[in-house]
Amino acid sequence: MPSPSEAARQYSRAQAETFQAELFEMLRIPSLSGDPAHADDMRRMADWLADHMRQIGLTNVAAMPTAGYPVVYGEWLGAGPDKPTVLVYGHYDVVPALLEDGWDTPPFEPAVKGGKVYARGATDNKGQLFIHVKALEAYLKTAGSAPVNVKFLIEGEEEVSSPNLTPFIKAHLDLLKADVCVISDTSMRTIDEPAITHSLRGMTYIEIELEGPKEDLHSGLWGGAAHNPALALAEILGKLYNPDHTIAVPGFYDDVVPLTPAERTMIAKTDLSEAQYRQATGVPALWGDARYTIRERISARPTLDINGLWSGWSGPGPKTIVPARAGAKLSSRLVGNQDPDRIYQLLKTYIEAITPPTVKVEVRLLTTGKPALIPFDLPEMQAAARAFEKGWGHAPVFTRGGGSIPVVADIYDLMKIPVVMMGYGLDTDGLHSPNEHYSLEMFQRGIETAIVYLEELAELPR
Repeated sequence: MPSPSEAARQYSRAQAETFQAELFEMLRIPSLSGDPAHADDMRRMADWLADHMRQIGLTNVAAMPTAGYPVVYGEWLGAGPDKPTVLVYGHYDVVPALLEDGWDTPPFEPAVKGGKVYARGATDNKGQLFIHVKALEAYLKTAGSAPVNVKFLIEGEEEVSSPNLTPFIKAHLDLLKADVCVISDTSMRTIDEPAITHSLRGMTYIEIELEGPKEDLHSGLWGGAAHNPALALAEILGKLYNPDHTIAVPGFYDDVVPLTPAERTMIAKTDLSEAQYRQATGVPALWGDARYTIRERISARPTLDINGLWSGWSGPGPKTIVPARAGAKLSSRLVGNQDPDRIYQLLKTYIEAITPPTVKVEVRLLTTGKPALIPFDLPEMQAAARAFEKGWGHAPVFTRGGGSIPVVADIYDLMKIPVVMMGYGLDTDGLHSPNEHYSLEMFQRGIETAIVYLEELAELPR
């Protein structure tokens, strides 16, 4: 007799075509959270997920209202109180996609080519979240039970910065109570190098606006005595960095958790050469803090980037003016234990201090997100590593993600449980881009790995 996990894996292989067909049903629903014209599609997607969870045996299933789109919740608690409870997070919303954006096939009609399904949301995040639904189903349809308790928290506003998720979590802490959270919304370099992300950067996003004269001035009549706001902005931005490319804002690095030798060794396993970086990005030469490797700079160190600039005349032909205003948008990617609000105050104080008295400045906070740093030696993390070895067929690397998933820090802080980011996608899947796609082989491997992970969690000491 096969073990429960092996029987579940065999079931998932036998049902591969059915599972794929169900995934394709999800992908056909254009659940665009950022477009009010698709509000009905968003609710249809939430209802589809809730109905599917009920069909496979989950209980207490509901598309629960928020101030925006519903959160889909469902649970299976048949393992009992002496077994761990896993909270699976995912999101059912997607970013916009139009055929004229450069898609080879209609973005909401799944097309299979070369073992991959092409559709918006295939990898981000419908394919990856559905892996966990199918893993639980495989246990319930074979053994009639799973080795651990499982809860699902699937939101519909991740692509619009999850404005209602944190209030939902705070209001339902008892309902969501769990021992570990699992998120599959990240990726790996190649199919043979699975990755577990144990750190994500946070965000402080600001806007600077300078005001000089009361209106645009004729540069021939008034130029030379009025400090051009565009020039003043350039002077300010130039003072944000030191000659060694570090950030000059006083106190900016105070709370950064130093990299340990073990972490640097782990990061080195996925490092890029300068040639690889230049080829991937098209930049003519490398830039940054030379004390850190490329991978460390883009994942484990904080940044301050200029995201946009505006001032004066940018239309065709000349227009000789001293512009009245100039502005810039800046984002700072943060690492543990940096606080986004404190970084905003540091940036605001410094920018105001270096602004010349010839112009007025306003520094506005646009958005924030907390960084997440979760030790990779936690038992739940090591259980994930064993699950990849058994279910995926390769030992994973632990990586730091350069981007942000704010819910990771929220769950870690509010629920006081580890968050394990077991990504089942590829870096090259084209999420948010035309022709987003997902490997059907990786979809199947992900289901089997998720099956094994539940078994591994059940064996951990309580």
